[in-house]
Amino acid sequence: MSDLVSPLADPAERDAEASVRPRRLGEFIGQHRVREQLDLLLRSAVRRGTPPDHILLSGSPGLGKTTLAMIVAAELGTGLRITSGPAIERSGDLAAVLTSLATGDVLFIDEIHRMAKPAEELLYSAMEDFRVDVMVGKGPGATAIPLDVEPFTLVGATTRAGLLTGPMRDRFGFVAHLDFYDSDDLELVVNRSARILGVPVAGDGPAEIAGRSRGTPRIANRLLRRVRDYAEVRADGVVTQETARAALHVYDVDDLGLDRLDRAVLSALVESFGGGPVGLSTLAVAVGEQPDTVEEVCEPFLVRAGLLARTPRGRVATAAGWRHLGRKPPNGIFGGGAHQASDLFSVES
Repeated sequence: MSDLVSPLADPAERDAEASVRPRRLGEFIGQHRVREQLDLLLRSAVRRGTPPDHILLSGSPGLGKTTLAMIVAAELGTGLRITSGPAIERSGDLAAVLTSLATGDVLFIDEIHRMAKPAEELLYSAMEDFRVDVMVGKGPGATAIPLDVEPFTLVGATTRAGLLTGPMRDRFGFVAHLDFYDSDDLELVVNRSARILGVPVAGDGPAEIAGRSRGTPRIANRLLRRVRDYAEVRADGVVTQETARAALHVYDVDDLGLDRLDRAVLSALVESFGGGPVGLSTLAVAVGEQPDTVEEVCEPFLVRAGLLARTPRGRVATAAGWRHLGRKPPNGIFGGGAHQASDLFSVES
């Protein structure tokens, strides 16, 4: 199971991340509406003895899409095959995976919106008719050989649901969006992971970690492991509120959950560009990162936290963003983060 987590993590971290994954739907914390809907879908499929409809899960990284795919297979009692959209470069790659599935297996495709177009088109017939047409040869002499596929359930995951084509989205019988977690659910996640990892916690230690986890269980579990390290080396080994605060200060995670890069983006926006508006590429250069990193890693949380706003003219720091850095917001910035209304209708540079 350790091959289901980041290959960039060291072995101990990979084992720790895999060990805290819920195995069954009843163990899964949060996402209450999605969990209820998924429970109905899977139970009815088991009673009928047929594979459930194909499932699409969307949401930000770290909210549990991969975990839910594993739970679907576990609840159905079937095999699980895992791949990703970028790994499927040719239709033949997908055909090889599909024809190797056993009846009722679950195929999980992460980042499904990044699949190559030929592979996506092959997937259409497999999802609807459980059949694929493999082309043999080239040019006028090419021949399509139909191959049957055993009935299966596709679980697709995406962080960019808007990039999915209409025909692809329409072929999923169940579509769910995973929301960010509230602090109470994240505290349950931290306590559960602490029990599994054997980390002693006391008082408001778990709540302190949960409050800085950006609404994301993966981040909560990662911060718990870092606080554990600090507690073992510089404290008595128990994760308390004071220990958690001291540890997260060492790791540059502030009281809202902003890390070094988040603060660098917000600081550059406020201190170098007077709060904006400024274009994404310019802001990325100012912090020494790629525009994609700033847009996909930093901005979603900064916007959700009300510290940054996207406008047609560029990125602007909100009044809350100024205050978070200990700066007094200048006149002309609304509490919600936009500059004067006349600034909002220019094209972003």
